[in-house]
Amino acid sequence: MSARPLLVLGFEMGDGDTFHRFAADGTMPVVAEFLAGGLRRLASPADRLHIAAWPSLYTGMPPGEHGVYFTFQPRPGVQGWVRFETGLYGVPTLWRRLDGAGVRTLVFDAPYTHPEEGHGGAAVFDWGCWARYLDGVSRPAPLLGRLRRAVGRYPLPWEAHDLGFAPLDVDRVVPALERALAARARAAAWLLREHAVDFALMVFGETHVAGHYLFGDEDALRRFHAALDDAVGRVLEAAGPAWDVVLVSADGTRPNRAGWHLLPEVLARFGWYASAEHAAGATEDGDTEKPAVAGGGFDPVRRLRDLLPQDLRKSLARRLPRALRDRLARRVDTAAVDWSRTRAYPLPTDLEGLIRLNLRGREPEGTVAPEAARALVEEMRAKLSELVDPARGRRVVREVLVVDEVFPGRRRDRLPDLVVVWDDAAPVEAVHHPEIGTVCGCSPDPRPGTHAGPGFAATRGGVAAAEGDVLDLAPSVLARFGVAPPAEMRGEVWPEIAAGGDR
Repeated sequence: MSARPLLVLGFEMGDGDTFHRFAADGTMPVVAEFLAGGLRRLASPADRLHIAAWPSLYTGMPPGEHGVYFTFQPRPGVQGWVRFETGLYGVPTLWRRLDGAGVRTLVFDAPYTHPEEGHGGAAVFDWGCWARYLDGVSRPAPLLGRLRRAVGRYPLPWEAHDLGFAPLDVDRVVPALERALAARARAAAWLLREHAVDFALMVFGETHVAGHYLFGDEDALRRFHAALDDAVGRVLEAAGPAWDVVLVSADGTRPNRAGWHLLPEVLARFGWYASAEHAAGATEDGDTEKPAVAGGGFDPVRRLRDLLPQDLRKSLARRLPRALRDRLARRVDTAAVDWSRTRAYPLPTDLEGLIRLNLRGREPEGTVAPEAARALVEEMRAKLSELVDPARGRRVVREVLVVDEVFPGRRRDRLPDLVVVWDDAAPVEAVHHPEIGTVCGCSPDPRPGTHAGPGFAATRGGVAAAEGDVLDLAPSVLARFGVAPPAEMRGEVWPEIAAGGDR
């Protein structure tokens, strides 16, 4: 079979409704050619484990099989969490499967990925990703240096992990993103000219920044999407008419109104989590008074961290090797926890509420016997579901998901045990339950937008169905190139992609 080459252009937090709106009003004429035949709305894990959406798209597997869901996540044998690391994926990506079948591949800035053992194709990682996990690397190794000499370094002045929750001025964000989009178009065009390949995946991380910081600002979004459309057009011009092209996003946007910042205090008050930073219980009138100590001990590294001004801490941290910085961060974050009295603990997040049982045999200092885990999970699910906004009298939790039920699989032990999905009808600034009183606090994250489902996909020739799943892309691409999808891939094959193999 001689398939036409296929270019997949991805857009982090590329919101399907926003694309459709700006395509319709003339802001995005290039994208409008793709949306003229409709788009597939893709069911996605983005509503439950937001970063898991892209690894699910790459692998054609759900989170319980690939095991990737956040920057910092747990691992059996570790008390607490570890940073995203090479080798984290539990199953191959679609480009590794294609490469193994002799299909020539090129991957450019696919977020939440890293060099993969067994993949011999061309790949560039973290040249210009919004949330960088590596210090820039490529296969073959000289490729990144050649790219930088040809088009320069990525010009966006901010990176998610360094920026944290610091606010950004929209008037600075939009022109910076315009420059970044132009640079990405040049880089993508150069890579396509330099490599004769059958399959290329290139992802625009700039939509991730826009989704967080421009959400709700129609004028800023229109200006950004006009620049994005121009960048897409330049990439398509470089590819030429021989290529079939798919536009895809694994997640969209929604208002950033989550209550994750209140969860540690809530867990402590219910008596599931023992930490010196959080209350062991509420006072009789339900206020937020805390006891002097609720567990944990003195840690000199944490004490030194707390004495340093925040800007100085960040400056010093950037000078440390990444592995050492991550070990120190985990130590500081867990120093106040009394693991002997902790049955469940909150995991790092910036959206969902993520909870891990302190399970005996899985966590080194586990306290919960495996036979008691189910009862604890049900207790937590019931009580967390009853949290209400005291000012409005309405529940603030849309649902509490048990990961064993929604994301089973071989790598499920790399995931949380419960996921709290917040009702984002209003900001979550206080929660109340009769057993613990009221817990208050504004979110430290001022970004107006955040991740959501669904994703979308579109092709120039139109789509065969209005609905799909992010799990469908991988088997569809494999089928196009005559590679049989493995039996464990549950996604459907899209004819608009697979048909390219018959041309």
